[in-house]
Amino acid sequence: MSDWLTSGEFSTVPLELNTMLLSLLLAFLGGQLLAWVYMWTHSGLSYSRSFVNSLIIIPMIVALVMLVLSNNLVTAFGLMAIFAIVRFRNVLRDTMDTAYILTVIVVGMAAGTQKYASAVIGTLLTSVILIYLWYTSFGSRHRYDIMLNLHWARPMSDLGELVRVLNRYSLKAHCASQRSRDEAHGVDLSYRLLLRDPNRTDELMEELRSLNGASRVINIKAEDESEL
Repeated sequence: MSDWLTSGEFSTVPLELNTMLLSLLLAFLGGQLLAWVYMWTHSGLSYSRSFVNSLIIIPMIVALVMLVLSNNLVTAFGLMAIFAIVRFRNVLRDTMDTAYILTVIVVGMAAGTQKYASAVIGTLLTSVILIYLWYTSFGSRHRYDIMLNLHWARPMSDLGELVRVLNRYSLKAHCASQRSRDEAHGVDLSYRLLLRDPNRTDELMEELRSLNGASRVINIKAEDESEL
């Protein structure tokens, strides 16, 4: 492994122009890679272009601060200084956004203190893990495909005919709610269905609409039960 990559792991930070340029460039590349990973893997409602840009510029600023604070004693308190400088006026809605912010700060600190191996390995390994969590949808829970709502006008004793149709198309059918004013006006039913074949949803809807006693049949695609 090249000397420039590992020498800073065991030495203080020399204030040289080449060192400063290399540190800032490495901080930029690390932030850029993490910003790309964030763009590819982000899900939810809190996406912001300015936040993506901040993932690139923050490690460079942190690296510059750590270069300025090159004295060993000051560097020891560098982390406290960084967190005192960074103040967010907006609230981070996604907990993963906080993880990205902390990561780019650490990458900037590693680059600014000439710990290039730590910066490179940390950025690459963190990026691989983040892509793995996104690609595998780790933590998500897929229980149902659609939410089915309908009005049942026949007696509840005849509900078995409806259930048989649902079981023919689904692996699991769960009655989530049952609402009725009185038996004469029928009952409103809501089901959660895990379909055998999601591509046959239209066939299921057509058969339910043609079923005697079933009306106002609508379905809503269920989202994965993951935290946003």
